[in-house]
Amino acid sequence: MAEQYASMRNLRFLLYEVFGADQLHTSSYYEGYDREAFDLALDAAKQISDRYLFPSYRIMDKEKARYENGKVITHPLMRPAIKAIAESGWISAHHPYHEGGQQMPVSLLNASSFLFYCSNANLASHPFLTSGAANLIMAFGSEELKATYLPEMFAGNWQGTMALTEPQAGSSLSDIVTQAVPTADGAYAVKGQKIYISGGDHSAADNFVHLLLARIQGAPAGTKGISLFVVPKFRPENGTLVDNHVTTAGIYGKMGQKGYVAAHLMLGEQGETKAFLVGEANRGLPYMFQMMNEARISTGLMATGTATAAYYASLQYANERSQGRHPSNKDLTQPPVRIIEHADVRRMLLFQKAIVEGSISLLMQCSYYADLMKTCDPAQAKNYHILLELLTPVAKTYPAEMGTQAVSQGMQVLGGAGYTDDFPLEQYYRDIRINCIYEGTTGIHGLDLLGRKVMMENGKAMTLLMQEVKTVIEKAMGRSELRSYAETLSQRVAALHQTTLHLIQLAMTQNAEVFLADATLYLEFFGTVVIGWQWLNQGLSLPENVSNLPEGPEKDFYVGKLHTLGYYFEYELPKTLALEIRLKSENRVTLETTAQFIN
Repeated sequence: MAEQYASMRNLRFLLYEVFGADQLHTSSYYEGYDREAFDLALDAAKQISDRYLFPSYRIMDKEKARYENGKVITHPLMRPAIKAIAESGWISAHHPYHEGGQQMPVSLLNASSFLFYCSNANLASHPFLTSGAANLIMAFGSEELKATYLPEMFAGNWQGTMALTEPQAGSSLSDIVTQAVPTADGAYAVKGQKIYISGGDHSAADNFVHLLLARIQGAPAGTKGISLFVVPKFRPENGTLVDNHVTTAGIYGKMGQKGYVAAHLMLGEQGETKAFLVGEANRGLPYMFQMMNEARISTGLMATGTATAAYYASLQYANERSQGRHPSNKDLTQPPVRIIEHADVRRMLLFQKAIVEGSISLLMQCSYYADLMKTCDPAQAKNYHILLELLTPVAKTYPAEMGTQAVSQGMQVLGGAGYTDDFPLEQYYRDIRINCIYEGTTGIHGLDLLGRKVMMENGKAMTLLMQEVKTVIEKAMGRSELRSYAETLSQRVAALHQTTLHLIQLAMTQNAEVFLADATLYLEFFGTVVIGWQWLNQGLSLPENVSNLPEGPEKDFYVGKLHTLGYYFEYELPKTLALEIRLKSENRVTLETTAQFIN
């Protein structure tokens, strides 16, 4: 059986049948992106993935990146793959035509990126990290910075990064100490350290363009004094590249993603490291949040891609491996059945399918909102922006957390074989785990959702989301095969609303520690309901009476969707009942169990 790592049919179902993204071409901004253009782009992404990315996935793990004599050596298959992605225009695809891009819809770009992540997230991360860094320069940089750096970044020759984390700061960006001192030529000299810098140094690029946060000498304390800089490893001067004294002190030995380097960078230790201010001084964090939010969606895509590939690997195994007989069959002379014939194995596969197809649906929903922001009136565009802000913590964390569980179930399908490197499941499991940490841990996003996003613009974000969900529920009430699911989701949405009001009341009457103590559990509750909304919305796009469709792959696809929707509502959505109880409880066990009692 040929190996499969993604479903093109499911992508087209979401893009065309659920969201109608192929109709974006009716707007002037996306004119020309009809269904034929969508199909051509998706097929091109799949071809690159098949040729350059998927074949190198396991090889890059076994022949991992290494640090030797001050240099970072990565697998030689990386460079041609990055170039193939760049030469096809993917790094600059979403930029307007006048900026050298293809003005591609975000829905199409992210669907294509998803294919790259499914095939080899370790490799695909490099060009899309460059894209994020280039986006910041394009949005806030001077014309000189754009002219100097963007052509080489778009060509895939220079790697872009985001350099935030420092040894003493971690996620607390207000504690950044890397300092920038103005120089006579209008630039800055920076000195400090940056750690865990993804793609921060490797042999598949000729130069590295770090989008770096630092504090200008004399700047205010906290986040208000942080500025954004371009810091190249090699500084372009008079047509040549000059050493800018960005030193790689080493790379981190990671549990997974062994082909995707995390570097420790030293700035200004062996000579002057020049930095070039992006935008206004002391505005670095708001600027960087643009890239961080894009990176959070990308992290969700990466996690979903990895979990999707793991699902298809375990599905293939379940269809090929024979073991045991049905419990009702006591005749040992009968041959063993394929393990997919066992109900518990199908439960594990349905769990994986429900998670990965629910996750990519949410990510396509977010992408579609981003497209609508460019094609509607300013007032409605603002509403879509608010919805996207609210859903971003969920779009990052749900695929990461639940995708990790999905891959774990995939390993379980294989049994002992899943724990060996004869099969890819153990690598998928190691690789996906970092997505719960990338771009802010799950706990950070729980604090963001409950502490900021829920009450954004006096609760308008939640109101808009509830309106979106209510619209889907009302439509589903009119479909006999979906009515019970619509009723269940309506109950769970009401429970989420009441739980949110309860927590907001706590915020008004108790200290912040009480209000936010279980923010991560609130994020889980919120995310589980949101994915329920996505599954019900997919159900609305299924033909009515799917059992009456002609036999064949299309009927199997639609019936499989309906069964997976049923699985999610029967097995996953009920988990919110326990979360509701916990979030409404007056027991403060985690607050009352102080440090000395954890021993």
